[in-house]
Amino acid sequence: MVPDTREETGSSTNRPLNVPKAVKVISDIQNFPRKIQIGRLYLSVKKIQDRWRIDDEWWREQSLSRAYYQCLLETSDVVIIFQDLVRNIWYKQSG
Repeated sequence: MVPDTREETGSSTNRPLNVPKAVKVISDIQNFPRKIQIGRLYLSVKKIQDRWRIDDEWWREQSLSRAYYQCLLETSDVVIIFQDLVRNIWYKQSG
């Protein structure tokens, strides 16, 4: 049997997963990403492999509207970024 220490359980160790981080993006005239800042470097987007849009939570005071892009970079890395269309801020989806 484990002794009761009367201490609270470690619920403070919970943390959100896959939290997006703001990122700088240079886009073209159609607002497609062309360069993404990764660290100190701006890397060119070689190809947009996929794109989709999410418009949700329209009933709330602050609705959700995002344009997502799965990008193949010049380094052959694949990243997912999105533009918050309400706030006009770009984010990189971590993961």
